[in-house]
Amino acid sequence: MTRMKILSEAELRGIVPLDREAVACVEDAFRALATKTVAMPPILRLDIPEHRGEVDVKTAYVPGLDGFAIKISPGFFDNPKIGLPSTNGMMVLLSSRTGLVQALLLDNGYLTDVRTAAAGAVAARHLSREDSSVAAVFGAGMQARLQLEALALVRPIREARIWARDAAKAEAAATALAGKLGFAVKAKTDPRAAITGADIIVTTTPSETPVLKADWLEPGQHVTAMGSDAEHKNEVDPHAIARATYVADSLKQTRRLGELHHAIAAHLVSAEAEFPELGQVIAGLKPGRTRADEITIADLTGTGIQDTAIATLALGRANAADAGTTFES
Repeated sequence: MTRMKILSEAELRGIVPLDREAVACVEDAFRALATKTVAMPPILRLDIPEHRGEVDVKTAYVPGLDGFAIKISPGFFDNPKIGLPSTNGMMVLLSSRTGLVQALLLDNGYLTDVRTAAAGAVAARHLSREDSSVAAVFGAGMQARLQLEALALVRPIREARIWARDAAKAEAAATALAGKLGFAVKAKTDPRAAITGADIIVTTTPSETPVLKADWLEPGQHVTAMGSDAEHKNEVDPHAIARATYVADSLKQTRRLGELHHAIAAHLVSAEAEFPELGQVIAGLKPGRTRADEITIADLTGTGIQDTAIATLALGRANAADAGTTFES
């Protein structure tokens, strides 16, 4: 007889909030990627262009963990027009010893949202100035809101600006975030004005053309770009990649589908150029920010190891709280 835990989105929301433990969990995953013999195959992606849809499948095995996750993550970006969320999906956690299914996490993309926001916090913790207090976020969707919440866990944020192509959405997000986070959050109609004087900039859009120009950036700023998770997406002007201190979540991935990919395609950066990975910076193997006036860019394309980490955390908390439904077969 085998036992499998099944958890709904509502149950997962109750036991895995975006908190400091979630940030630490993702930070540990990045460190493991730099220091252990992690098995992480390339992302499998299926495109469904006629419905602006894509499906990513990610996984990773971390030596020492009892389980590994396989995540199925659809993104259908016209869904909001018909009253549906643009992302959903699930994670399956399997035993590293036997391959048996340990848990089915029916999160509808919630755990991905948490681990992605946590990754943004990890990047800011290791690459932004410690006194960073002003944030600018491009985008007004769920990830934009969560990225700002995550930043507030690791930096003394006292002011934030939101810019989005849809000004009404930016205004609504700013109002909601100001009420939740307790500091000033204002919508901006001009993207350059949004980042002027900001210490940390986070781009959270599915844009296919740059929304952040290189000549807008100021000394000392940190940029976390997390929307470019497919070859055709491009949020940051490639010239910025060539001029800044660049850090990848996975260099193999960002050369293929991140912001770095576009800098290589524009012949601004060599395809063989070496850059530090975030895990190497966390582990102290390579430097990140070395000067207060440095411009740093973290290119986050999303890695399977983050999914294994957050799924492992979710099952541990579910077992501790006796949450979910146990299915026996």
